Amino acid sequence: MLLTSKDKGVLLLCARESLKGLFSDNTPPTIDYQFYPDLVKQYGAFVTLTKNDELRGCIGYIYSEDPLFEVIKEVSKLAATEDPRFPPVSENELSQILIEISVLSKPQPLNDYKDIEIGVHGLLLEEPNARGVLLPQVAVEHSMDVSGFLTSLCRKANLPPNKWMSEKLNIKTFTADVFGEQKRIDLTGERN
Repeated sequence: MLLTSKDKGVLLLCARESLKGLFSDNTPPTIDYQFYPDLVKQYGAFVTLTKNDELRGCIGYIYSEDPLFEVIKEVSKLAATEDPRFPPVSENELSQILIEISVLSKPQPLNDYKDIEIGVHGLLLEEPNARGVLLPQVAVEHSMDVSGFLTSLCRKANLPPNKWMSEKLNIKTFTADVFGEQKRIDLTGERN
């Protein structure tokens, strides 16, 4: 998973244009895959939206059979409109929203909790009646150690927080190429 800085810029532009498209009749962004061969590959991806350094929406797919460019187009809109934790993003918020994209590697089974590397691994828990995902950056942003990361994963999956201590759960790890916008510049040229 070696996206170039140009690939990343195209994906961020795709996400931004997809958000703008929620409030206009503009046609969805397209690209010529001949010039961006890595953006036709199949990766899972998440789009995270923040406003004033606070989470405003985050949705994605661990797996996808669609080209990465199309996944980013779709999950950008979903993060803005379908995250059940937040009301939909409004048009007047767009200039204040920052976009972060996480392109995921294929999840691998976790054999031992000791193998989890904070800041490197994201976690996917898949049990018959429970599912939860935490991106690698979550542990770093919230100063978690491995036990805190596993406890948060159980909570996210609506399991007892310390269930990972008492039984072996079906957990996989993945890595992510994480990149995003640093600052938004509004139409007056002032930094937000």
